[in-house]
Amino acid sequence: MKKNSLALTYLKLLLMALFWGGTFVAGRSLAGKVGPLSAAFLRFAMASVFLTVIAWRRGERLSFPKGRQLVAILLLGLTGISFYNFFFFSGLHHIEAGRAAVIIANNPIILALLSALVFKEKLTPQKSMGILLSVSGAVVVITKGHPLSLFNEGVGPGEMLIAGAVFSWVAYSMIGKVVMANLSPLLSVTYSVIAGTVMLAIPAGMEGVFSSMFSYGPWQWFSLFYLAFFGTALGFVFYYEGIKTIGPTRAALFINFVPVSAVLSGFVILGEALTLSLLAGLALVSSGVYLTNVQNLFRRHDKRSENNSS
Repeated sequence: MKKNSLALTYLKLLLMALFWGGTFVAGRSLAGKVGPLSAAFLRFAMASVFLTVIAWRRGERLSFPKGRQLVAILLLGLTGISFYNFFFFSGLHHIEAGRAAVIIANNPIILALLSALVFKEKLTPQKSMGILLSVSGAVVVITKGHPLSLFNEGVGPGEMLIAGAVFSWVAYSMIGKVVMANLSPLLSVTYSVIAGTVMLAIPAGMEGVFSSMFSYGPWQWFSLFYLAFFGTALGFVFYYEGIKTIGPTRAALFINFVPVSAVLSGFVILGEALTLSLLAGLALVSSGVYLTNVQNLFRRHDKRSENNSS
């Protein structure tokens, strides 16, 4: 793999984290005005259009999937789109967003362990330390420097629901790696988003989306556009490209930048405080991602140098 290509992959994953962090700001503008299932359905309905256009412009062959491929795509839509949003929004009815984000920050840990079991990815001590640092940084940011506060309350229904969101995303990531053996990352994302949109149509309709959508204001539609184009179309494509290039374990590490990005977005857009815990968490997350990837970066660079000198 060329060094420039690898650097571009990391840049796209960082942009993905930035876009997904911005979805928290967009989501706040929809709270109380657009129902959670309605917001999810409209987000992915719009994203389906964007992704289809992107796939067409890139020359992707759009054809109706069949057989096992169709089953896998339906599973992607079920896990990463429908189930994830159901567990996520339902969990937030019981616990605060910060606590939910801490639980979701465990995605890389579970994904790394399952990838080691299923895909036989080597989990070295250095990579394990990188995962620990990244997740620790996310915890510091979300808890505002008081990680022990997580243990003051027992595990309730909200925590269990958010845990369901974690496993939904892990399943989505791992199924995606299998699907991409026969499909490009772009088609994998496009088909899964379309499948998830169809699955969300009925519950969103029961929530009243098809009647209430005509009362949304310009800011609500702009927020939905951001969620659809940046948070879904570009974000998901960049994430899947990262999975295919550097593997699900290392690609998922960049998700730890999402809470950092969310707090930075809140500082810039909403005027929220830029605290010491945020800066400390950012340093831990950055160190963790660097520690996890630096050995492979140098190894690829040295191998390329040897090939050039021979």
